[in-house]
Amino acid sequence: MAYDLIVIGTGPGGYVCAIRAAQLGMKVAVVEKRATHGGTCLNIGCIPSKALLHASELYHESKHAFSKMGIVADTKIDFAQLMVFKQEAIDGNTKGIDFLFKKNKIEPFRGNAKIIGTGKVEVDGKVLETKNIVIATGSDSAKLRGVEIDEKQIVTSTGALVLEKVPARLAVIGAGVIGLELGSVFARLGAKVTVIEYLDRILPGMDNEVARQFQRLLEKQGFAFKLGHKVTGADKGKSGVALAVEPAAGGASEKLEADVVLVAIGRVAYTEGLGAREAGIALDERGRVVVDDHFATNVQGIYAIGDVIRGPMLAHKAEDEGVAVAELIAGQAGHVNYDVIPGVVYTTPEVASVGKTEEELKAAGIAYKASKFPFLANGRAKANQTTDGFVKILADARTDRVLGCHIVGVQAGELIHEVAVLMEFGGAAEDLARTCHAHPTLAEAVKEAAMAVAGRAIHA
Repeated sequence: MAYDLIVIGTGPGGYVCAIRAAQLGMKVAVVEKRATHGGTCLNIGCIPSKALLHASELYHESKHAFSKMGIVADTKIDFAQLMVFKQEAIDGNTKGIDFLFKKNKIEPFRGNAKIIGTGKVEVDGKVLETKNIVIATGSDSAKLRGVEIDEKQIVTSTGALVLEKVPARLAVIGAGVIGLELGSVFARLGAKVTVIEYLDRILPGMDNEVARQFQRLLEKQGFAFKLGHKVTGADKGKSGVALAVEPAAGGASEKLEADVVLVAIGRVAYTEGLGAREAGIALDERGRVVVDDHFATNVQGIYAIGDVIRGPMLAHKAEDEGVAVAELIAGQAGHVNYDVIPGVVYTTPEVASVGKTEEELKAAGIAYKASKFPFLANGRAKANQTTDGFVKILADARTDRVLGCHIVGVQAGELIHEVAVLMEFGGAAEDLARTCHAHPTLAEAVKEAAMAVAGRAIHA
């Protein structure tokens, strides 16, 4: 049976691509190696980690914030039930994809997909024929030389999400989003967390000022940081793991002991067993599938999206690419604006950004105005005693067009989107400043940051 499209991988990019293609009238099949759809994000990434972040935040609030509000509670953690709560979040989302596939008459195949030529995909010995193929195989955790993963004592995010108990000492290798989010979960639950980062800062690629403030907030929460350091080895024993740590620039090695080590140094494109090279599909030096501006590979009728191609490894970026490539295959004008893709760190407080950082604007020689508004001056934040952080807006010095926004603070991941919409339509800081915002809301801090571009913030 021939298909119009076969999508390999049913993570956020793949399943969204399949649904959009079906909406456009295509006969679609998907191939997934896991027992459940949703890829890394829904099964062992975004969704389960957010469930744990939410639960651990509430627990931490009950211990440290409730009494200030006159709420008396004696809370404790039932770790086994916490894992049940996490699994319910996974199941609810993955079953939702099953329903959507049935609704849109998408045929799912389970197994390992291999491209065996133009328009042909083999799934565990069965050959499927199709007019088009979309590779959406995602990414895998990057490995660190000298540190052997066993998903018990030395874990990736996959193992961290299924630990049987809270470790007393957690060492996190890598100060990026994954490491800080999972580190936050276990820090709130009582672990002593030490983060080791090769660079001299946390959150590489994000706004420097935001990263510095965020690091100070995490240190207040009990995090310890060893920046500018690298891990050169790990010895496992019954009592834990001994890491060999030394300065990145060179110097004496020291030993750091932990019960569990989380390796979170990034992710790499996953093409194992796909048959990409044999099919003549070009890969770059990092193993990613090479595509043009319309997601097409160098082989006719084969496309790729998501983590397996260039760009930020974000579920929502993959989703937008999935929609765009389906529309392009259908002869429409699918498009993704890579200048307006928000990024969020779902800790407490959250960190969110969209557009350019100050460092990027300076490097590009673009004249800009930077304005900030602190949550300390926001009425809702003061009432809720959630005053950490600020909103920063970057606007073109000549046109006032908003070029970027960076937020560290409560609900930053929700607040960033009004700026994303503004930027999508080429809006100016003045447009945002003159848009009426409800009072009292945290969003007023975004408005006041926009007002501050012209030096007219009211409350700061």
